[in-house]
Amino acid sequence: MRAITLIAAFAVAVSGSVLAQPAAPTGPGQIAGPQAAPGANDNLRRLGAMQSTGTSLELETVPQTGRRADRIRENLKAIHLAPGFEIELYAVVPDARHMAVGANAGVVFVGTRKTRMWAVTDRTRARVADEVKVFAPSIQFRQPNGVCLSRDGILYVAEHNRVLAFPAAEFFYEGPDVAVDVVSDQLVPKEEESFNHGARTCRIGPDNKLYVTLGQPFNVPPASKMELYSRVGLAGIIRMDRDGKNREVFARGVRNSVGMDFNPRNNELWFTDNQVDGMGDDTPPGELNRAPRPGMNFGFPYYGGGTVRTAEYKDSPLPDGLTPPEAEMAAHAADLGMTFYLVACSPSSIVAPSSARSTALGTAPSRSALG
Repeated sequence: MRAITLIAAFAVAVSGSVLAQPAAPTGPGQIAGPQAAPGANDNLRRLGAMQSTGTSLELETVPQTGRRADRIRENLKAIHLAPGFEIELYAVVPDARHMAVGANAGVVFVGTRKTRMWAVTDRTRARVADEVKVFAPSIQFRQPNGVCLSRDGILYVAEHNRVLAFPAAEFFYEGPDVAVDVVSDQLVPKEEESFNHGARTCRIGPDNKLYVTLGQPFNVPPASKMELYSRVGLAGIIRMDRDGKNREVFARGVRNSVGMDFNPRNNELWFTDNQVDGMGDDTPPGELNRAPRPGMNFGFPYYGGGTVRTAEYKDSPLPDGLTPPEAEMAAHAADLGMTFYLVACSPSSIVAPSSARSTALGTAPSRSALG
């Protein structure tokens, strides 16, 4: 029996040195702009130099028992899964959105759309969390939604307008101070920061580059924004070296992707895309897209989802070479994270080992996809 383990939200490996500071981005598709105020980065500079910030050693923890956990377990009984799968509660985590599972110590790092991150541990190896505590409280986060781990154990955190790297997160997470480096201090122009579609996601690709989704601020952007968005990768997916250099736009025409993964069999990138609101209860569809190469355009804002034209761009000529989705999803389901998992293949069937366990993330009060 394969088990899907749920991290539920309420109210809601190691590098020997810190990564080098990247040079200010320049060139096509790059962003140059105002930097943060000097005082805002004091703790980042201290942590990058392996110095204490003086933050309290008493870390906030989240109870894993009580009425809330009991209610979540009761709700899980109503979820119907494909034959051969089961679902159970792994941890109660405030505002949980995306997660990255450490390969060394087994810590699960959980991002949120708020101002905190969480570290989840199963010290007893009982397949249920026995501790959930705040991660790196000495850092002031802003929507640290996207979390991803490299094969050598570096944790990347994609915030609303910044990417941080934690070279030894699995070893420093027990305290308030965690070694950190700034990979990118400006994902989008400052004037394009928004309360809408600002939750980023990230993955390390098979090319060892960092991929980040950049949802744009509007339901449908005005034509006056199109040149800027195309140049910097808003309404798209960007990639860069893991130290922040050589940034480029990988995909365009993507309204707001909040989940992506690489197919381990052929290294192709797949991603979800949440589509235009206000066109009807049952239209347009959400999208599951495939990007086997850079430079592809997936149709937004000319299409609101699938082959449904937007009212704002219905009379505009279509650019050449637009790519339709691989699959259309339920309208307005707001599909989130997606993950490939490997199974053993035989000539006539696909068989998963009976001991295999898939991990999924759910957000209690809002709808999300279990990848």
